[in-house]
Amino acid sequence: MASLRAYIGAYMIRSRIRGPLARARDAAAFRRIFEAPAFPDPKGVTYEPGTVGGVRGEWVRPKSGPGQRMLYIHGGGFIACSPRTHRPVTGALALRGFTIFAPDYRLAPEHPFPAAVEDVVAVWRAFSAEGAACLAGESAGGNLALVLMGEARDRGLPMPWAAALFSPATDFVSEDGSRVTNAWRDAMFDPQALAAIRPMYLGKADPADPRISPIYGDPTGLPPLLFHVGDREILRDDSVRMAERARAAGVEAELTVFPVVSHAWQFAAHILPEARISLDAAAAFLKARAPKAHASSGSLVP
Repeated sequence: MASLRAYIGAYMIRSRIRGPLARARDAAAFRRIFEAPAFPDPKGVTYEPGTVGGVRGEWVRPKSGPGQRMLYIHGGGFIACSPRTHRPVTGALALRGFTIFAPDYRLAPEHPFPAAVEDVVAVWRAFSAEGAACLAGESAGGNLALVLMGEARDRGLPMPWAAALFSPATDFVSEDGSRVTNAWRDAMFDPQALAAIRPMYLGKADPADPRISPIYGDPTGLPPLLFHVGDREILRDDSVRMAERARAAGVEAELTVFPVVSHAWQFAAHILPEARISLDAAAAFLKARAPKAHASSGSLVP
């Protein structure tokens, strides 16, 4: 059962965000909406610039002590946002016992596919060489996390021990399922918004390319995956179908569909119970599957 705050939050997102996103037609307009500050940076965490694999980004560390290593890939429709905008999520995960690097990968349309993929692979190559790590991301970042795991497997790079994926975009081809049934239920995204973003990222690339739509790739050999998505999201079936494909390939895949919440509800952990539940569950999932040498780590949750 959803909390009252989930209903209020979804109403506020619908009334303030959905309309402007539906009317946006260029990257500048989308960036103004996506990057508008709305949630505070969590305290008890340090935020420091850094570079990994030649890609700039941000280190997010709990002040309580070293945490387990995580690469977090931010969302923003492939065209907006940065590690700075995603501190409400990375900071909340750091408070749950993780030391995080969040790469500031190149954005479309200035740098369309495969620029972002190339950047996160370069980061992972260097980051994973320093020791075992887990992986997380939301929306476009969840897409890039799934693509990254396939690339790591195919290139013989170390795999993350597990990955947490919040409402990942996994399918740039299908126009059925929740893309239709949730077209008017999704609190954030009107289908027109996704249609406007799509060509900015794809350029002339094939949307069925597994590096764009991981649902069409082979998930064999991927590590344990956790999917969290909202029941009313346009992207709901991107998670549901990806989890099903992963399980069919013998991959452990845990899926939770949350009622009422809007896309990327994890940003609101300071006020929304469902956000704290999601982040707590993701942290527990990742820690439970960590290599033994990394299995113990303290956490501080507000």
